[in-house]
This record gives sequence, C-alpha cells and structure tokens, in this order.
Amino acid sequence: MSGPALRLAVELDGDGAHPAAWRRAAHSPDHLLTPRRVARVAAAAENAGFTLLTLEDGALPPGATPDAVGRLGAVERAAFLAASTSVIGIAPVVPVTYAEPFHVSSQLASLDHISIGRAGWVVSEEARPEAARAWDRPLVDGAAARARESRDGIEVVRALWDSWEDDAVIRSVATSRYLDRDRLHYVDFTGDTYAVKGPAIVPRPPQGQLVVLGRPDLVPAEQLDVALVEGRDIAAVTAAAAAAGTPRNFAEVEVALDTVDATAEERVADLERHAPWTTGGRLRHIGSAAGLATLLEQLRDIVDGVRLHPLVLDEDLPELSRLVLPHLFERRHAVRPLPGASLRIHLGLERPANRYAAGAAFEALEETR
Repeated sequence: MSGPALRLAVELDGDGAHPAAWRRAAHSPDHLLTPRRVARVAAAAENAGFTLLTLEDGALPPGATPDAVGRLGAVERAAFLAASTSVIGIAPVVPVTYAEPFHVSSQLASLDHISIGRAGWVVSEEARPEAARAWDRPLVDGAAARARESRDGIEVVRALWDSWEDDAVIRSVATSRYLDRDRLHYVDFTGDTYAVKGPAIVPRPPQGQLVVLGRPDLVPAEQLDVALVEGRDIAAVTAAAAAAGTPRNFAEVEVALDTVDATAEERVADLERHAPWTTGGRLRHIGSAAGLATLLEQLRDIVDGVRLHPLVLDEDLPELSRLVLPHLFERRHAVRPLPGASLRIHLGLERPANRYAAGAAFEALEETR
C-alpha cells in the first residue's frame, strides 16, 4: 500500500551542503550574500514546488577553513524572503542555547506576520565554545545543559506566542483603544537559568503557533510539530521515524545529482579534493535524478516529507526542478503548496487554540454549571 503524498523541503544555506560548494557555484564568491542571489535561489525553490525552505544559522561561521561559508542571520534572510516570495514556507534555524527566548519569540512572530502565516522554526543547538564568547554569555557546557536550554527556550517561545489572544487587538478609533488588556497574559516562566514574565510585544502569529521543527534526539517530541529524522539507510530512517512520536516527520536526505556536464560521483570527487563531505547520520543519494525519485517514492511509506540538502545549489537545484519534482507531482507522490494557505495547512497541522483563551473558556463553562 502506497503512502500519502510527500511534502518537500530544501535547505538553502550558503552554496550547498558541501563545505567547498562555493568552488562550483555559478556566481563569484562576493555575490553569495547579495539580496539578488538570495532571492533568486528562493524563487527557484518556490517555482519548483517545494513546500518549505530552511535557512541554517549559527553564532559563528561554519568552520575556520579555506572553505568557510559566509553567512547572514537566518531570521534576517527569512524576513527578506518572506517579502519576495508568496507561497513557499520559510523556516530559519534559530538556536536558543544563548539567544534570549523573548527576542526569538518576537522575531519569529514578526516573521509569521510578514509572510502571512508561512513561517516555521528549526530548533538547533550551538555547541561550539566560541559561541559563548560571541554572545558574551557563560558557556553552556554539555549535551544535557544544551538540551535544557532548548527545552526551556521552546516552552517560553510557545507560551509567549499565546500571551496575546487572537482578538486582543481591537484598533477602536471610537474609544482610542488599540488592544484589550484583558486578553493579554503573563507567561510566568521560571527555569533553571532564567525567568520570563511576558506578555509578548508582538500580537499572536497568524498561525497561532509557528511550525516547530527539530531533531527528536535533541528536543522532546511533545515540543515539536515536525521531527527531522536521520538514518544512513531506509531501515534506520524507518526506525527513527517510528520512534519520533511527533505529528509529522521529515527525513533528512543529502543529494548530489548527475548533470549534463558531470556525473554526481565526479562532482563529489572534485569537491573532495578540497574538503571532505562528512557523512554524519543522514541518508545520502549520489547518482541520477531517476534514482532519487525512486528513493523518495520509497520514503512515502515511512515519513510525511523530506528535507533535501543539495551538494551544490546552483547545480543540483535545477536538476531537482527539472527532473525530480515534476516526476513526483505527475505521479502524485508529492504535493505542491497552495497559494494563500498557511504552512500549517500545507503540512496538515491544525491551528492550535490559545492556551490562555481555552483555559478562560473552560473556567467560564464550569461557572455556569
């Protein structure tokens, strides 16, 4: 029995997944961070039919090597792309190891307003000690401490998104009232390392809660909407997806495709002369577009979607757009996002009720009994 249609996501950081991807890019290195180039790549992903694009981030450049990748903040790039796209979802990677959850909440809620409900959040950790110095914060040392910061950070951010009820903003000219203060709530969070009172300074996001994505081995499943599951083969991905315990799960897939100029193996070998493409724990496809389409069709029975990490964006994204996605759409093995729909709708996730409004409604019901 075949599974439902996949939702397709793509990571668009830098020039590609390989640390030396810039060496095969179709632009000069000084154009990597220009608005025109960032918008062009996002437009290519949107026109191809991807449901979601993600943008990697971090407090530091990704490595002190000759192939270090230039990078602007993921939230800033996401805000720019929210205004230059119209359908595709946009999810920046934002670690909360050192960032203030109150600020993260405001930034992401603003992104959801700018994109009219197309925003998500990929939760990650900042493990390098240099990041603590960059943030001028005490070192968060060890996996358990970083997991605590992520757990507390997500809890605070989600509570702050609910601290404004949906109808808190009234904009009454007659009474000169912008909002109903009775529909604003304090979150009153006290964790191991900080406390947050609230409420937020940004109205509740259009989606109520942004779609939160992350690795289930780093973030509790109950805090995630989408688990990003890894595995070096189909069996490992199957086991990880079954154990995720989240409403949706996406498989992480690294991709290098054959092109008209070189085979995938030749392209990888060319880049490997400069830096290794470390395997990590992700599924990897090096070969033809047809082979990738077959792999993705197999994943339909296992996961709800995939996040692709192209070897070199300027080489692999055109092949994905030309040969892979059209094949999946034609066979209805993947689905395009719909204009005017939120990211939650695209992923089949309900818009959550406001925890404070729901509690007030329950208390009012109890009083009438």
